[in-house]
This record gives sequence, C-alpha cells and structure tokens, in this order.
Amino acid sequence: MKLELRHIRCFIAVARHLHFARAAEELGIAPPSLTKQIQETERLLQVRLFHRTKRSVALTAAGEAYLPEATAALASLQRGQELAELAERGELGRIQIGFIASAAFAGIMQKTIRGFRKHRPKVDVVLIEAPMTQIPGMLADGRLDVAYIRPPLDFPEEIRAVSVYQDEFVLALPDDSPLADHAVINPSQLRDACFALPEQEFGTFEVGRRGRFQPKLGPRPGPLAAVLACVSLGSFVAVVPRTLCDCLRLPGVVYRPLGGKPVVSEIALTFRRHERAYAVREFIKYAGANVR
Repeated sequence: MKLELRHIRCFIAVARHLHFARAAEELGIAPPSLTKQIQETERLLQVRLFHRTKRSVALTAAGEAYLPEATAALASLQRGQELAELAERGELGRIQIGFIASAAFAGIMQKTIRGFRKHRPKVDVVLIEAPMTQIPGMLADGRLDVAYIRPPLDFPEEIRAVSVYQDEFVLALPDDSPLADHAVINPSQLRDACFALPEQEFGTFEVGRRGRFQPKLGPRPGPLAAVLACVSLGSFVAVVPRTLCDCLRLPGVVYRPLGGKPVVSEIALTFRRHERAYAVREFIKYAGANVR
C-alpha cells in the first residue's frame, strides 16, 4: 500500500481539530474508520504522528514537522485541480495573436482583445506583428494561434478566415499633386500615376482594373507607414485603407476618396479550422460574437 490523498486529508483533519470525533464528522466518515486511516498513515510513514489518550490528542514532533508540508501539498493539488478546470473551460492558457499594422489602425483588434481580457482575465494574450505573407505559415506550424489580416490572402486548407471589420480603400497622394485639388479621384485619373505598394496589393490592382489600365508600380515598402513615407516624397500615390485617414497623417500627404462603387477593404480573423486549445477556441468564439 502507498500513501494516498485520503491519508493526508485524514491527518490534516485530525491535526486541525485534535479530536477524532469532530474530525470524522468533518470528513463524513465514522470515527473507527478515521482511526484506521491514521494508523495506516503512521505505518506508511513509519513515524508516530499523534499522542493519543482517552482524553486528549496532540501532535508528536514528527506530526508537527509533517503538518505544514502535508497542508501545502494538499493545497497545491487542489489548486492544480482548479487550474485544470479553468483550462478545460477555456479560462486559462496562452494565445499568440498575429497582426499586420493596418489591422491595428482599424481598432477592431484592440476592442476585441480588451473585451476578451475582461471576459477571460486569466488567459495570457501575446501580440506578434508579422508580415502578412508569413502569417499563413505561422498559423499552420503553431507559431501563431490566430491572426488579423487584410484579405485576400492564400491559406492552406486547414486555415479559415472570417471577416470581422469592413471599410474601403482611399487614395493617399502628395499634397502638391494636381490631383489633390479634386474632392474625389476617379480610377481613370490615375492612369499615369506611379503607385507605392502596401503589403496588401489588392486595392491597387482593383483601382487599375476599374480605370482600365495596368498600374505603374513603384517601391514595395510593405507596412503602411513606410508606404505613406514614400508618398510624402512627392513621386508616388498609394491605395490604402480609409482607417488611416483618422489615425496616421504624415507631412506632405493628403487622402482623397475614390469615385465609383467603393473598393472594399476588410479585416479578417484567421485561425486553424480544427483548433484544440480551449482558450484559443474561446477567443475565436468571442471575436466572432463581437463582429461589427
């Protein structure tokens, strides 16, 4: 026979009450059964834990030494059970959230994560900015659990994308450009423009399609702040999400809406289709319930 949790619980109960009848009542067992449990505990530990007489019960030196360790061990096991139950419900864990900078500019990511942290305060949320082209692979191999991107983007079959925010593309152009005098820029007016390309190229090529021209391509700096820096130098224009108008302004750059039917710019939450981690599944569920 090996020492079991029942032995430790019985010992702690008797040590707390120093009375077998009251300890047995707390444990919901008969006093003779409790006596047997204590005797087994002492035999297994090969020490005497209590001085017992007909009128009194007292801890021995061995019992005094064993009590704090037994109490700590039992508390640790109980805490472990509580943590396991929290993890099972998705209330504990760690989530690695990838994002591209333009997703952060829209605010939907921040709003969702703030709300989720209140909803599941024991879940550790880690943010990782990553180039959009690398995100599918990072999701597939587990370096990311979910990610905020701007579609379209090719993903492996096991990755799913759900739209969580929608705005539209606008044109960023130098403030001294003749086009800056127009309140609205029609795609056909951009036939001779040279475009700085953000990492999401869809808006640029869609503007070219609607204007019936092949866009003349300039630098590909990637992040939107770098794209606007190129525009500010005076030689380029860029098709960028409308959300930038409210949160990112550079000297020498102005924004103008595009004429015609809006060119839609979305933000999507991407994740593994068959996610197993409870905390990640809780985040996906929460994010989907708070789509705007």
